[in-house]
Amino acid sequence: MPDYTREMQHGGRVAGVDEVGRGPLAGPVVAAAVMFDSGVPRRLATQLDDSKKLTEAARLRAYAALHAARGVHIAVAAASVSEIARLNILRAAFLAMRRAVARLPHQPDMVLVDGNAAPDFGCPAQCVVGGDGESLSIAAASIVAKVVRDRLMARLSCRWPGYGWERNAGYGTAEHRAALCRAGTTPHHREAFGLVRQLTLGLVPAAAPGMAPGLVPAVLEDVS
Repeated sequence: MPDYTREMQHGGRVAGVDEVGRGPLAGPVVAAAVMFDSGVPRRLATQLDDSKKLTEAARLRAYAALHAARGVHIAVAAASVSEIARLNILRAAFLAMRRAVARLPHQPDMVLVDGNAAPDFGCPAQCVVGGDGESLSIAAASIVAKVVRDRLMARLSCRWPGYGWERNAGYGTAEHRAALCRAGTTPHHREAFGLVRQLTLGLVPAAAPGMAPGLVPAVLEDVS
């Protein structure tokens, strides 16, 4: 379980940053920054963990608790599909992270970033591999980013039905792949990704033989 040790070691204002949405075939990449004024209340801390380890219901409860708690500063930002195409997915994720930190009410003295690389925030930063399971600030950011992006994709699914975004959040599930083969892309698809191009051209099957529903082989995804 994550704790507040790293934040306390640094002292001063420490923000946790995480992003969601590097892998999907559609939609923006979303980043969140979370900074606690004076630690994390015990009851809130028990609700925070790596967003991927939480059920949807638990994520929503934690998200609501973060917004209801005093002394919690939350900022969210995104990089668009066009920015992903122009910059590549890694640089677009870094852009979203920088935007999120810039939207905090105070400049952090330190930024803790989930992963092994970080952009220039204009202040010191530390990368924490698996940080959403180590740091409460990063865990909080992972929850906020996940909930915001899922809600965004659900809203987009109302305008662009048939791809299952309300269920798959733009990831390459069998349902999403089949819709790409059948109907082609929307303005929200990442056409720079090799898998999107190949699906729309019929160069790869919507589902590989024997593939479990909703799963995608870890090949063909162009993230360079």
